[in-house]
Amino acid sequence: MQCRNCGTEIAEKALICYKCGTATSEAKYQPGAPPRRGLPVSLIVSLLAVALLAAAASYVGRSPDGETPRLFTWIVVAIAVVIVGLRAYARRR
Repeated sequence: MQCRNCGTEIAEKALICYKCGTATSEAKYQPGAPPRRGLPVSLIVSLLAVALLAAAASYVGRSPDGETPRLFTWIVVAIAVVIVGLRAYARRR
């Protein structure tokens, strides 16, 4: 068999030409699409969660009686629900 690019004699079972590197047959599979560019959703969610936790921590620090306010508890629960939901959504993709 001869290379279709350079004409060098190559083995019948060769996958590429040893001289020029050209493939001897068409590819069976096409490469996948490149990954998307941009900020990943998990990074945005993490930054938002840190900002909300910092705001909640400053609120708890102002509590005069030292008891954890209910608002803080609900904020933490809401953040946990959002993070778990986004992670579940990302796994389904």
